[in-house]
Amino acid sequence: MNVVKLLPVIVSMLLLAAHFYRAGQAVMVFFSIALPLILLIRRPWVVRVMQAVLVMGALEWTRTVIRLAQMRMEMGAPWGRLALILSVVAVFTTGSTFVFTARSLRKRYRINKGIGQ
Repeated sequence: MNVVKLLPVIVSMLLLAAHFYRAGQAVMVFFSIALPLILLIRRPWVVRVMQAVLVMGALEWTRTVIRLAQMRMEMGAPWGRLALILSVVAVFTTGSTFVFTARSLRKRYRINKGIGQ
């Protein structure tokens, strides 16, 4: 069941891998594919690392949508659909950070419910 709850994280990382592959950044492709393997480790730091990487991934998607939309605007090409799709991917990637609030995942990674508890 936890695998299903972690699917948004895994899909987000695979989307980032595809993005970096298209950009020709092999090291980032490897990193994006390999990093989810740390989810097999049952420690609280795993959650924090994955959340930080997902937030950075969402920032990369945001940077990409701005850059590509500007390029298309300068060329006079349509850019709205591109901006919408990549913005949804950025929101999805950000939303993936919240899967770790599920009770079963908090238990798996030994995370307290709140700060100071």
